[in-house]
Amino acid sequence: MGTPDNEATTDHYEFTSTQDWFTFNISSWRDLFPLIASKEPRALEIGSWEGRSAVFLLSTLCATGGELVCVDHFDLMGTAEGRERYRKIMHNLALTGRPARVLPQFSVPALYNLLQEEMNKNHDAGFDWIYIDGSHRADDTLLDAELAWRLARRGCIFIFDDYHWTEQPVESLHHPRRGIDAFLALHAGQYIRLSTDPEQYQMVLQKTIPMRIGFLLEEERGKSAEDAFGYGINVALAVDWAYAMPAAVTLRSIVEKTQKRITLFVIDCGLSGEDKKKIETSLPIRQDVTLLFVELPPNPLASKMGAVWAKIDMIKCLPVQRVLYLDADTLICRDLEELWTTDLEGRSLAAVPDVGCPLGHDGVLRGDYFNAGVLLIDLAKARSRLPELETRCFEMKNSRFHEQDALNVHFASDWTPMNLKWNAQGLGTYAECASGDREGLCFEEMKDPGIVHFTGPVHPSVAVVLNPYVQPYTAKPWGYAGAPGHPFEREWWVMLEKTAWKGWKATAIYEETCKQARMKALKTAEEEFEKRV
Repeated sequence: MGTPDNEATTDHYEFTSTQDWFTFNISSWRDLFPLIASKEPRALEIGSWEGRSAVFLLSTLCATGGELVCVDHFDLMGTAEGRERYRKIMHNLALTGRPARVLPQFSVPALYNLLQEEMNKNHDAGFDWIYIDGSHRADDTLLDAELAWRLARRGCIFIFDDYHWTEQPVESLHHPRRGIDAFLALHAGQYIRLSTDPEQYQMVLQKTIPMRIGFLLEEERGKSAEDAFGYGINVALAVDWAYAMPAAVTLRSIVEKTQKRITLFVIDCGLSGEDKKKIETSLPIRQDVTLLFVELPPNPLASKMGAVWAKIDMIKCLPVQRVLYLDADTLICRDLEELWTTDLEGRSLAAVPDVGCPLGHDGVLRGDYFNAGVLLIDLAKARSRLPELETRCFEMKNSRFHEQDALNVHFASDWTPMNLKWNAQGLGTYAECASGDREGLCFEEMKDPGIVHFTGPVHPSVAVVLNPYVQPYTAKPWGYAGAPGHPFEREWWVMLEKTAWKGWKATAIYEETCKQARMKALKTAEEEFEKRV
């Protein structure tokens, strides 16, 4: 942000003394300057008249860098008054010696041209300061604001003039407040209201969401198409009551790490009303995040064989064409956009090789074998063979790895491998163990994971805990044995503290649950010992 230009004076500026509608705002505007992070701020004015506010911005906010764009129609140069205002603003801006540009157009075509210019930029698109003072009509003000909002960067100071204008009743179409109030209601949650005084003449906001132009021209359709089309990212989890808490961790981490619009589908495998409420309240408030609880389809596999089979049921019931499925024992560590845009190469799904059995196991044919905890699925393609998949699931219901085995057999030649960082399994445990099957895996990819997958049981058996070949043993953070040696165990608990289950680890219920699980593991081991001796 620039500092005031002490050499800029008003001695040679040409302003009409009876048309000073700006100077009383100077003090409040100066107080806003520290909120601008850019060292070279870009400012946009809609309605500049003779340039009083423009000169002030160029001599202060943009004193050492940045630029200003002024939009005003100047009666389209069809009147002597319009031509004189244009002459004065060009004269006044030139005296500042700062970069400035005047668009002598009505605001809608001018803003459309600016939107087209900004979408052509690879970097530095958008404005840090936008001032709307182009019309007193409510509908004009709303339209100007909607177009200008698409030019506003995150953190942009967005100012409406005349919120408390007194020359028309506030309920009149010819008063801007109705348009401003409509804008405030529509974009609630996307800004901080900086106008704390209810009588403040201007309405001042700071944008809190990223810039989104939201459309493309024919010749630009290859650029940022996902943003323009507004599709966003679809993520699905299949959750029963036992996994409500860890699912909240997964969902919370998705929202914290991913910037794009997200729709979260939770396949309800037996959640209580309280479970759903706690999951809802575990998410940060964002206007571009939607959480939907989806019922299982009629006659689901999950009701016959268990909740793990719901990831097949969801193929039938999700109302989208593409989805990212995540197990509820995952922790998201980076933005999911890169994963979401993975090219499936014409196949039904993309997945990550299973670190434990990258070439399968004795229960399935040997060959490339994926872990089913993270799946990017083309649902339209997957649905085309759904009856065949459901039949295979029934046939393989007792397979060693259940639905994962069935999915691998069904999609054996129809999946695209992804980087291990998108499903980092066995960290600190079996991923460290040598195996001939793992020689083709690049474990370097898991050093900075995008998705951490806490594989293994919630409450491990005594045999798992004592297995000398896999130490530390594999288990989930919230079980009785924790996840010793796992480099992301602490991060999981930190994320849990941001959910509705905050403080869970210190509760008597958690302590009793762990105690009972430990006793059960010991009893089962003792019974097994007695059978064998």
